[in-house]
Amino acid sequence: MSLNRRIAVVDDDDALRDALVWLFSTRNHEAQAFASAEALLADYSPDRFGCLILDVRMPGMGGLELFEKLKEYTYTPPVIFLTGHGDVPMAVSALKGGATDFVEKPFNDNDIVDLVEKALSADATHRDEWHAKSQVEGRLSALTPREREVMKLILTGRLNKQIADDLSISMKTVEVHRARILEKMHVKTAMELAALLRDAGVET
Repeated sequence: MSLNRRIAVVDDDDALRDALVWLFSTRNHEAQAFASAEALLADYSPDRFGCLILDVRMPGMGGLELFEKLKEYTYTPPVIFLTGHGDVPMAVSALKGGATDFVEKPFNDNDIVDLVEKALSADATHRDEWHAKSQVEGRLSALTPREREVMKLILTGRLNKQIADDLSISMKTVEVHRARILEKMHVKTAMELAALLRDAGVET
């Protein structure tokens, strides 16, 4: 697991931000505070944090709008919303949109730490899956259009001669394409290729 224990705290309340950063530091977690959504986005990448805590209501861009911006990245770490009582319906809506959880203010210190630690553990698993998928997609992007065409036929179980007939090319050409496909995808057999794509959840 690729455990990233850094936490982002995005809230316009100075005292609350400082209190949360201190709280997490007492539990051996590194937290970085941001006074606004814009401040986080100015220096953000999915690899920087294993969990994000966002206040629903902030001047300028609110937490829900920020969450929608974060979902535009190829990977979104777990997001926990901080809400006032009147914001609960909005937080519930965010859960349906993929947020991890929400915490009502005022909150219990142990409760929010427990939620964050569960989120960090989930992030480790999901981040590994994301990295694996990204690697496979990177290898796929190195294939030529013809190689992708041949690969799709290989994955259906077609033999070299059948692929040659399907594409009106020589069997020798198919053999060359097959060898290059396996090399670029870092596998040795068609079965390994099929398993790699399946496990990464990548569409061909």
